[in-house]
Amino acid sequence: MMDQDTRDRIIAEPEALLEDSAVMNALIAANERAMGSNIVDLRGLAMERLESRLDRLEDTHRTVIAAAYENLAGTNQVHRAVLQLLDPLSFEDFLNALNAEVAPTLRVDCVRLVLESVQGDADASLRKLGDVLYVAQAGFVSDYISAGKNVPLRPVVLRQVQPSSDALYGEKAGWIRSEALMKLDFGKGRLPGMLVLGAEDPHQFKTTHGTDLLGFFAGVFERTMRRWLS
Repeated sequence: MMDQDTRDRIIAEPEALLEDSAVMNALIAANERAMGSNIVDLRGLAMERLESRLDRLEDTHRTVIAAAYENLAGTNQVHRAVLQLLDPLSFEDFLNALNAEVAPTLRVDCVRLVLESVQGDADASLRKLGDVLYVAQAGFVSDYISAGKNVPLRPVVLRQVQPSSDALYGEKAGWIRSEALMKLDFGKGRLPGMLVLGAEDPHQFKTTHGTDLLGFFAGVFERTMRRWLS
């Protein structure tokens, strides 16, 4: 039998029991055992299902909130990076800003701007502008994005990768494990380009991630580049 003090406390404050889920579960389980195996407690089954649904709803709620915060943080990052693109007054300063400001803002470990040229690596005047700029032969952008496969090219490609050579990333090639590739359209009569964001984190850019924000950033970037190229 229950001691009198405990009984008196329960009678005086029954809300304490009702608010304690562990105690209530124990009481329900004891009630089911007391009824025996031949009796089905429909009320108990309904409560279990409601609890299960509530747990799933809470998990979904937390996931949605986390995704919303992550999306907001990503939007703020891209907005800051766009403003940093618009500040430089010379093309050389523009390239320096990509490495010194835009890369930390987007939290990437490497930024490369690929420009195709009929002269390829022989275009020394462009190569002097720094490591951010990579001058390649015509057709390089399509080949790199498609990885040599005959597939339609998307404007933004996210993938996990381990570079097989240091041609594009240089000495950082050994550290890159994921990349974002944005194909750039510089206008009629001009060869295409590509903006590359490389990260050491293999999970930073994955095929399952959304590309809307990077698509917007690429659109601003290519319009800014058209101004410099003109």
